[in-house]
Amino acid sequence: MLSANRTAIRRKLVTSAPSPRTTRSSRRCFLVGKNRIGNGRTIRTRAARSSESSRSRLPVACQILAATNSAQIPVLASSCRYFSSSRSGGDDDKTKTSTDDDDHGTDSESSSDDAPDQETAPPATNASDSLHRSPISNLDTLPITFSDISRANVSIRSGIVRTPCIPSPFLSEIVGANIYLKTEQRQFTGSFKERGARYAIQRLLQKQQEDGGGSGSGRTKDLPGVIAASAGNHALALAYHGQQLNIPVTVVMPTVAPLAKVDKCKKFGARILIEGSHIGESKAYAETLVESQGLVYVNGYDDPPILAGAGTIGIEIIDDVPDVDAVVVPVGGAGLIAGVSCAIKTLKPNTDVYGVEPEFAASYTAALEAGKPVPFDVKPTLGDGLAVPIVGPHAFEVARHYVDECVTCTEKDISLAILRLIENEKLVVEGGGASGLAALLPGGSLDRPELKGKNIVVPLCGGNIDTTTLGRVLDRGLAADHRLVNFEAVVSDRPGGIARLTEVLYDEGASIKDIYHERAWLYTSIDQVRVKCVVELQGKDHAMRLKKALCDRGYPLNWNIDDSPTPTGSADPGYLMGLRA
Repeated sequence: MLSANRTAIRRKLVTSAPSPRTTRSSRRCFLVGKNRIGNGRTIRTRAARSSESSRSRLPVACQILAATNSAQIPVLASSCRYFSSSRSGGDDDKTKTSTDDDDHGTDSESSSDDAPDQETAPPATNASDSLHRSPISNLDTLPITFSDISRANVSIRSGIVRTPCIPSPFLSEIVGANIYLKTEQRQFTGSFKERGARYAIQRLLQKQQEDGGGSGSGRTKDLPGVIAASAGNHALALAYHGQQLNIPVTVVMPTVAPLAKVDKCKKFGARILIEGSHIGESKAYAETLVESQGLVYVNGYDDPPILAGAGTIGIEIIDDVPDVDAVVVPVGGAGLIAGVSCAIKTLKPNTDVYGVEPEFAASYTAALEAGKPVPFDVKPTLGDGLAVPIVGPHAFEVARHYVDECVTCTEKDISLAILRLIENEKLVVEGGGASGLAALLPGGSLDRPELKGKNIVVPLCGGNIDTTTLGRVLDRGLAADHRLVNFEAVVSDRPGGIARLTEVLYDEGASIKDIYHERAWLYTSIDQVRVKCVVELQGKDHAMRLKKALCDRGYPLNWNIDDSPTPTGSADPGYLMGLRA
């Protein structure tokens, strides 16, 4: 009886067996880790070359294998590298032609000793064209690939917060698109930097184990410590995860580092050294300790494990918003956008990736114009976490291949973005973390018709903003939103002069926040005085109504709403000094 059942099962399997070609393809795709496939060799199946719809299924398999067995990632992820190099990301993209023996019905693979793909020299472009991405044909030459990000995604998932992409109806209405916020400020130390910091330390542990430098439970004690120069988020992330993984951490911080962040790093067990007036001097000092104390320097935005850790955000974005049309990423040293763009463009090639950096710290834009990382004269900015004078060379090489475009945002845009997030989403985000949203707001660099109605994901990459700075930023945001207005008016210095002015403010519904009058710098009539007022209003329309009411009452004004001429059309400063009674 048992023998008869086995015979029936064998007949059924033979009847439904796939064709020899399918069997060979299946072996090559899924017998991962076997000697037949080899390490790091590219898998190119007929399905992966036939159409965009067929290729789009390949990264899904990579994600499934990455979630089940990290040892399977290198081979399958190499197929993702082929996938991303042959994507149809636009009319200007070059499609890589496959020459696999599979086209001739054989079961052989392309040898790893084959000649590398030839890169086509890019055509001559003007300055504006150089700000867009410059794809290359051989992705294996990049500092990181999707396989590195996949390994990082498996490695760090137990030690970080898996942040959601939350839809924002309020911001969607303001921007005119479907806005999703990737809330990375909810990480334990308040920024996305934890991803790269944890993976960098884990890679050191792995290397030490492979080299036989440790044994048993005490192997981490044999590891050299890590060191970094940072005044903020990277220092916090490295100190915290160094404590979690039992790795000694040294952080060199400049004298301008906020005391709150210095204290937090100490609480995480890090050794804190205050050296240098700015981050450049701190880094130079840290490099001397690398040689003298045998420490390992971890660059917060350029080391390949840092880029791979940051790229895990891109995988999560595709998981949460599979129909995403665009991702808008803040840019500082370019580490975050390098990793995110690599993951996004591999898993969903038709998604646009935009970079946004403050206009006072446009180091990535300067690198694009020069074709290589170059120093940029960084000025103080609300996005202080993005104020990097020169982008990382590894990060730049990856980002320039994947990122579609990089734009800048103003200080006004950043302050408005922080205000919108607090008022509408009850989220406290630092200036650098809000830069992506800043470019999308009305009047911003990405306030474009082609993005209206699209599904846009904005990573909020950090929330570590000092309370004193937050108060100043909110005031600037209210001023930029025309809800906080500062003006000067000339009134009579006789009893009742200021009372008549405040009566006008009362009639127009303006709330006085501050008022001050002075006589010494008014060189007109002796019975006049200049009054400086700060009033709270409901917006630009309300402000213009108040301005018109004051002008109709005959008050000479110095107004901060716009640069339009005074009611008399006079450009004479004497008008603002009270020549008009």
